[in-house]
Amino acid sequence: MGVPWKAVGLALVLIGAGSAWQFQDWRYGSQLAEQARLHAETLNQLTLAAAAAHQVEQDKRLALEQRLATSEQTHYRALSDVQRDQGRLRDRLATADLRLSVLLDATTGAGNGSVSATPATGGVVHGPTRAKLDPAHAQRIIGVTDDGDRGLIALQACQAYVRELAR
Repeated sequence: MGVPWKAVGLALVLIGAGSAWQFQDWRYGSQLAEQARLHAETLNQLTLAAAAAHQVEQDKRLALEQRLATSEQTHYRALSDVQRDQGRLRDRLATADLRLSVLLDATTGAGNGSVSATPATGGVVHGPTRAKLDPAHAQRIIGVTDDGDRGLIALQACQAYVRELAR
């Protein structure tokens, strides 16, 4: 019996097809590996770019927080100074060390009975006629001006805060 040529031919065709299959598998495997490597590099670059952008934003936020803290300290110091000055003024009014007075209208006579204009003792008053305020009224006036000063300082602090955020 001889060698069946059909079987040998079939074996050669199958070996050729298997070899081609292996070659294609190796070639596509290399291409997939290269694509996976490029994809990993792209993801790494994107991650580095995102981390850099995050660091920039974090630095901006930190700088803003520092500017706001400085602004807050400045406004707190101004508020403390005003409160201290108002306290001193209230104390001076309470101890009668200081008396508030108001100018009287020159067109109204001092003798109309509405406000008594008493000159300072021991001398002649030069200048416009003044009337001293009752200490309780003076305390209320100081309280109103204290509230106003606090409001203005708070407004300035808010405006500074908004200006810093708008930068």
